[in-house]
Amino acid sequence: MNYRWDWSILFKDTYMGWLWSGLLWTVIISLASWAVALTVGLLAGTARSAPSRSARLLAGIYIDVFRNVPPLVQLFLWYFVLPEVVPDSFGLWLKRDLPYPEIVTAVVAIGLFAGSRVAEQVRAGIEAVGAPLMPAALATGLRPAQAFRLIVLPLGLRAIVGPLTSEFLITVKLSSLSLTIGVLELTAQSRHVENYTFQGFEAFTFATIGYLVIGLCVTGLMRFIDIRIGGAALRKTPA
Repeated sequence: MNYRWDWSILFKDTYMGWLWSGLLWTVIISLASWAVALTVGLLAGTARSAPSRSARLLAGIYIDVFRNVPPLVQLFLWYFVLPEVVPDSFGLWLKRDLPYPEIVTAVVAIGLFAGSRVAEQVRAGIEAVGAPLMPAALATGLRPAQAFRLIVLPLGLRAIVGPLTSEFLITVKLSSLSLTIGVLELTAQSRHVENYTFQGFEAFTFATIGYLVIGLCVTGLMRFIDIRIGGAALRKTPA
């Protein structure tokens, strides 16, 4: 059986509109999930390195739970299970009244999973620079909290821009899981086009290029940030 290529479908208004809509939702979900991941990851990673035992314990529980449960399972738990186990009024609000419930669920589930991974990167960065710099910072007369906030934390974050790039790219790829709860992102729209036209190779070629462009943009942006803040030079500096 010979496959009949028809690239013209990518230029038809209906199908092109679907694909571009999917690409837009992929970008929105990826950016919103990354914002959640970065915020939660910074808080949990900092708490994981804090002197307080209770803070370390709570952060450790969050990291261990969310990092070790598959993101697809978490997505189903948030979307299908949570509305059934919370009080009825809140469950009905989640299912009927929450604007864009599929999008919100995808952002929260992917963001919290990615946040647990970011937290470990933050902790590693803080510990990497904290051991040699904390004594020096304290010797200048700074209190431990001041030394941590003004010296250890900023330099620790500078050192992990590279690893955070990988986490950002993983978050973009995880956005495709949202199709399982009905989000018409890029992969879902590509399947939609395939179902209507039977031209799956063309549709998924567009999706492949779309993900590639997003990934290259993320890599370029993070590399620019890394150069601007001197993260690469910091990682090369011997302890």
